[in-house]
This record gives sequence, C-alpha cells and structure tokens, in this order.
Amino acid sequence: MTENRSFRVVGIRPLPQRLWEKKRKWYSGKPIFSILFLILIFTGCLTCEWFMTKDPAYLDLRNCSVPPGREFLFGTDTMGRDIFSMIWYGGRASLFIGLFSNLVSTGIAVCIGAFSGCAPAWLDELLMRFVEIMISVPGLLIIILVQAVLGPASVVSISFVIGITGWTSMAKVIRTEVRQIRGNEHVIAARCMGGGFFHILWKHLAPNFLPSIMFMAVMNIRSAIAAESTLSFMGIGLPLEVISWGSMLSLSEKALSARAWWIILIPGIFLAATLLCITGLGNYLRKCGIKRENNLS
Repeated sequence: MTENRSFRVVGIRPLPQRLWEKKRKWYSGKPIFSILFLILIFTGCLTCEWFMTKDPAYLDLRNCSVPPGREFLFGTDTMGRDIFSMIWYGGRASLFIGLFSNLVSTGIAVCIGAFSGCAPAWLDELLMRFVEIMISVPGLLIIILVQAVLGPASVVSISFVIGITGWTSMAKVIRTEVRQIRGNEHVIAARCMGGGFFHILWKHLAPNFLPSIMFMAVMNIRSAIAAESTLSFMGIGLPLEVISWGSMLSLSEKALSARAWWIILIPGIFLAATLLCITGLGNYLRKCGIKRENNLS
C-alpha cells in the first residue's frame, strides 16, 4: 500500500514582475545628476543678472590675469574681464547656438527624410546619394566654407550654419522609419482623402518616428556647442567681443604664456561637464527608444 506524500517548496518564492517593478526606486536608471546639472546651467544662464558680480564686458586693465579670489571668484582673463560673470553670460550664447542649430537641423532632416521616404524610387535614390555625399564631406569644413560666404560670424549666423550642416544622419533615420510605416492603413486612407504632404507628416508620420530621433536631436545640441567651441578655439568662430564658452577658450595661447591656468580650466570644466550631461541624457533617451521598439515588436 503506497502513501501519498505531498511535497512542500521551501525557500524564497520569486516575486512577480510587477512587484519587482514597484520595489525599484523611481530614479533607478535615470540620469538624475545630468538632468539636475543641466537645469542648474540653464537656470543660471537665464537669471545671471541677479547674482552676477561684475560686468562681463568691462575691461579692467588694472586687474589682468588675476587668480581666483574674493573679489574675482573665478579670476580674470588677460583683458581684465571677470570670468565668473563671463561663464554665465557666455553660457547663454553657447546654449542658444546648441538649441537653435538643433531646431534648424531637425526641421531640415524631418522634411527631407520624410519626403525621401514617401517619394518614388528614383527620387528617393537621388536624395539619398546627395545625403551620402554630404556625410562624406567633413562637417567642420562645410561650416567654415558657408560661414566664409556669409561674412563675419555672429551668434545667429553660426547657429544657422551649424544647423544646415548637421541634418544628414537624422534624415537617413527618418527616411528608414517613414518607409516602414508609409504603407499603413491610416496613412493610405489619409492620402485617399486628399491629405497633403505636411498634413500626413504632422498627423500620421511624425508621431511614429519622433521617439526614434529624440536621441539624435539631443546629441545634435552637444555637437553644435562643441563645433562652436572648436571654431572659436581655432580663431574662426565668434569674435572676442561676443562672449561664449568657445570664445573664452580662444584665449588659451595668451593664458598659457601668462601661466594663467584658470582662464582655460574653468570654462573648460563647465563646457566638458555640460557636454557630458547632454551625452548622458541622450544615452538614456536612446535606451528608452530601444526598449519601446522591443515592446512594439
């Protein structure tokens, strides 16, 4: 005669997936430090008049290359300008260049990428060959060439030049996304009902590819700020009277000859920290986009 013995499972039972998600901290995996630092930079640049210690454009020739101290918190440059005030005032120009150039490049990329994705095969091929030619040419070289044609650099002109040269990679991504969704029923129905190109783009195409290019849009801001700083460092960007983080770094040769390390180090730290935080935010958006595509698939 056999006995029926029941087995009892001992140990810790795995929690359901929803309970694990509840136990995770709300900030887990999010670039909290990057977001807080960028908020601090934006807020400081917009409200710098409230706490600015000196006039950033005033040339105090009696206090040239003064190291950081009580009167000048971050020291002065070789022309006697207060670096603390220049950091926050110049951040306005650098951030404006990054945002405005990104707006220009994103607008061009959306129009060309969506049009190429909806165009016939021969026109799509022609546009993509043009995009590949633009990608093969160094972007910095095109910026220098176009800026030389436009004349002396200003904040708006250099933002526009950087914007019209930084749209190529994003356009190829948008074109790929549009070609995948252009055969959907709601897009075909909108065409049959007489919807124009921009109506279909705004109502039906853009909501599907915008999450995919958010990472590239954020990274374009970083690239634009870095491009302006590179041009100013080379002496072909903004003039010295227009204060930006890049124009402050253009004084590096004079700073090294005068052994004034703070003239290069402090603006470089602010610029590098801002670019790193933008990169962290962009990587987080890229991971969110990948997760969204996996959930849809």
